[in-house]
Amino acid sequence: MSHLQYFNYRGFGEHMREVLSYSQAVRIGDRIEIAGQGGWDPTTREVHADLSKEFEQAFSNVELALKDAGGKGWSQVYKVRIYVLETTDEVVGLLVQNLRRSMPNHQPVLTCVAVKELALDGMRIEIEAYAHDQ
Repeated sequence: MSHLQYFNYRGFGEHMREVLSYSQAVRIGDRIEIAGQGGWDPTTREVHADLSKEFEQAFSNVELALKDAGGKGWSQVYKVRIYVLETTDEVVGLLVQNLRRSMPNHQPVLTCVAVKELALDGMRIEIEAYAHDQ
């Protein structure tokens, strides 16, 4: 699959490539697909304890992964899949706030799923994103 280019941003991305053998992003021509991004600090790998900060960091990590793969960021995202532990009013409010902040000029297609558990201890959100980089 030499036509696929894989990317792992510094810190957390490189660490996960070594430990779990996966990449943070793949470029397929003019498309970029992002592995699930949580609210971890990319340098320390710790998940933010504060829910609002965790959500903000997860959205920032999507931006980081997109740019690391050569994209421009959220402005190119056309599809988002979000996994959360619960769908309380607070969670939905934080999702909407971060979606509006990240993509003020468009609204991508979106799927949001409540799940029992996420990969890392303390995670309450994980975001997959799909971008078109033309």
